[in-house]
Amino acid sequence: MDNQPTRRQFLGATAALLSGVVLNNSKLFGAPALIRSLGDKPNSLLKGVQIGVITYSYRDMPDQSAEATLQYILDSGINAIELMGGPAESFAGAPKNSVDMKVMFPLMRKKRDNQPLTEDEQKTLTELETQQKAYRQEVAKWRQSASMSKFEQLKKMYNQAGIQIYGFKPDAFGMQNSDAEINYGMQAAKVLGANQVTLEHPANDAHTLKLGKMAEKHGIRVGYHGHEQQTPTFWDTALAQSPGNAMNFDLGHYIAAGQPDPIGLIKQKHTRIASMHIKDRQTPAHGKGNLPWGQGDTPLTEVLKLMSDQKYTFPATVELEYKVPEGSTSVAEVKKCVNYCRTILS
Repeated sequence: MDNQPTRRQFLGATAALLSGVVLNNSKLFGAPALIRSLGDKPNSLLKGVQIGVITYSYRDMPDQSAEATLQYILDSGINAIELMGGPAESFAGAPKNSVDMKVMFPLMRKKRDNQPLTEDEQKTLTELETQQKAYRQEVAKWRQSASMSKFEQLKKMYNQAGIQIYGFKPDAFGMQNSDAEINYGMQAAKVLGANQVTLEHPANDAHTLKLGKMAEKHGIRVGYHGHEQQTPTFWDTALAQSPGNAMNFDLGHYIAAGQPDPIGLIKQKHTRIASMHIKDRQTPAHGKGNLPWGQGDTPLTEVLKLMSDQKYTFPATVELEYKVPEGSTSVAEVKKCVNYCRTILS
């Protein structure tokens, strides 16, 4: 046994030394601004393509703290992320969420995909949604006086471990949120070093106009995420409204929606894509399944090679949505997804 510190010990030391070195925040998050000479740090910048992960991918892991989430990212071999609000806001002192998201997320996904819910499932989801609404009100009150210093500390901790935060996705940008909350979320994103915030497309032109204009003032972009409602013109109104509006394109859902030409869409709109979620889904003809990578119909190879060849700078964000096999973990499966991309781009 040698005397080298373990990665967990390193993280502990990093957290204790938050007042230390702050890494230079490069606007091009895929660039080698991440200092790699300070130890064994992950690198998922592959042939010019920044492979990232949305931390939603680790939703079934028992510890959802910012520190544990950082360990999951490192163990996955990833150096850049789209950060969900939960880990960041809990680190910053937000009220504890008592809603069981491990139960709620699958039910929300089932409903979103128009799969019928049983009577018990619908009852459970309704109860959880009521609890979530009450929790949102608590968090909204907390956000009114939340200090940005904790977000600065979180950025330092992640940067020192070799992780850059390019996107931030708190539950702060919906039509139910106040302008004060939206400003808070965008300000926190900037402090974290992100160049974009993301949310589900609200399907409301007045709201996308407002978000785009507010994003312009903060010097960031709003990436609108879509599911099976994505079409080639899905984002056009929002994109025309403001340069602050952008796409959080989901390649897998686009295939499941039966759209035939994702390559054409990416080529046409690449300057307006803030980030892209990647997964492997089937076409409607094959059942729309969400499968382990390499088993579906999503043209991951073609898209990643296009990004590399054309030097597109938006990140390709792993979103783990297929069922984690028995005996595995979401961390292990995300690592498989990254290695799949590594093979394509080697």
